[in-house]
Amino acid sequence: MTLAKSAVEAYIGLGSNLEDSIDHVNRARLEIAALPGVTEIAFSPLYRSTPVGPQDQPDYVNAALRISTELEPLALLRQLQQIENQHGRLRSVRWGARTLDLDLLLYAEQRINQPDLTVPHPELAKRAFVLYPLADITSPDLTIPGLDSLPRLLAACPADGLRKIAA
Repeated sequence: MTLAKSAVEAYIGLGSNLEDSIDHVNRARLEIAALPGVTEIAFSPLYRSTPVGPQDQPDYVNAALRISTELEPLALLRQLQQIENQHGRLRSVRWGARTLDLDLLLYAEQRINQPDLTVPHPELAKRAFVLYPLADITSPDLTIPGLDSLPRLLAACPADGLRKIAA
């Protein structure tokens, strides 16, 4: 595991639409927070959203997690992928149904473009199920590196059926 020189803030998108989706997301939250070099700062409410891609799949449960981490971006990504695998994640169909999807959305103010990792997440600005939970756990003046301010991104991305799940 590669540690960063000092702790930085990062944001993770969580999603699931197979089996007990709420349980998968809630357990993943705890598993991420338990990683060495990771501390949870905030967790959004859960949201239900329609799937992107093939529509012959259940709705998703989505959330966002704000963490402080000492892990370098690729090391954090590998840990997230390991958690996905422990939840039975299969990568057979693009945008297909999944037990757990963990996306590294933001890592400090960095822009990363590597074969295995792009930060900010390339679809972030187009996804209500990412932007709205993100808005719940960050400052309203957050600027997404290379994109725009969070309020402007939200204004350009209607909620389109996204709904909070009662706690």
